Amino acid sequence: MEKSKPKITGIGGIFFKSSNPEKIKNWYADHLGFNTDEYGVMFKFRKDENPQKTAYLQWSPFNNNTEYFKPSEKEFMINYRVENIDGLVENLIEKGVDLIGKVQSFEYGKFAHIMDPEGNKIELWEPIDDSFDSEEK
Repeated sequence: MEKSKPKITGIGGIFFKSSNPEKIKNWYADHLGFNTDEYGVMFKFRKDENPQKTAYLQWSPFNNNTEYFKPSEKEFMINYRVENIDGLVENLIEKGVDLIGKVQSFEYGKFAHIMDPEGNKIELWEPIDDSFDSEEK
């Protein structure tokens, strides 16, 4: 199977620091109707190019002392959905962008992390959306 052109296809997640993640998840559940779980909430949507397929966006508050955003000191991190993460990472490295750690694979997709010029950590995610379909709430 031929790999698709490496590219960002959308937002995969919004992560931010909170002094009390449980309290903020409860506030969003009570006031905005979020169906939260231990990680936050996963929003389901249909793919433009294939409306029969579902995709997901994760919203998660992290404790203020999280190390997950390091080396960034920012209060947030954006996760971008990617097609062909290996090709994208290769292109980024060729352009002088440093990869933080290595590309990691999980049953729900591949992940890589980079930093932008202003010190924002960026999470790249090549999702396996089908892995979430059986976990629907």
